[in-house]
Amino acid sequence: MSANGTSFFSPRESVEAVEEGALLSPRFDENGLLPVAVCDAETNALLMLGYMNEEALTRTIETGEAHYWSRSRECLWKKGESSGMTHEVIEMRIDDDQDALWLRVRVAGLGGSCHVGYRSCFYRSIIRDGTAPARLRFEETEKRFDPSRIYPDTPNPTRL
Repeated sequence: MSANGTSFFSPRESVEAVEEGALLSPRFDENGLLPVAVCDAETNALLMLGYMNEEALTRTIETGEAHYWSRSRECLWKKGESSGMTHEVIEMRIDDDQDALWLRVRVAGLGGSCHVGYRSCFYRSIIRDGTAPARLRFEETEKRFDPSRIYPDTPNPTRL
């Protein structure tokens, strides 16, 4: 629900309304989440893939700053709340069947979106040369920040 108690979301009443209509009717998955592709608003470089639940999407629409659902921490988080590297939403798009989002954002602060310190969470590419196990190539070679300084008391969200 929005701050005034109303929902930004319309019920999903027909395929035609979902695909061709002008009302937001998101379809959250069985875990209550929507995948969100996040790109730099100026370059369109892919920064991260996140997830939003209903509350995160509502807060993002209300505030213009991206909020996500952290699957590893199992909680709502405002991007940049502890680091200062917020995502100012420039544009929000939803796909044809309204079950995935695309955000174009402006990154504040040091310009990193990855908790490892890189600009993008997609800082490595997969080398496809037939070698097994497959190897990775670093496409970003310089970190934007030192994660141990930005997140000194925050557990690493990467899970084994």
